Amino acid sequence: MDDIFDALANVHRRRLLVALLGHNPQQDTVRTPEDAHGGEKAVETLQKELYHTHLPKLEQAGFISWDQETREVRKGPRFDEIRPLLELMRDHADELPNDWL
Repeated sequence: MDDIFDALANVHRRRLLVALLGHNPQQDTVRTPEDAHGGEKAVETLQKELYHTHLPKLEQAGFISWDQETREVRKGPRFDEIRPLLELMRDHADELPNDWL
């Protein structure tokens, strides 16, 4: 449970994980930082944070698989463990504070 809450502790990680919900398990990918950007930071700043902090953290936890060369992210082997909370957040996004997703 600690890994899940740690993964969800950052808005950019949440956005990236929620973006993966709509993709087939191992076929579709999301691109970074495009799918994690919400407009509040410069893309270059977010890209540095993603590559040095957020993506390694999510990959180490097993929630994503990350190809650094193509900048593509896929669901990792533990993605289904975090899926219920992501679906709950996505399905109730209009009821959550704006900075949650």
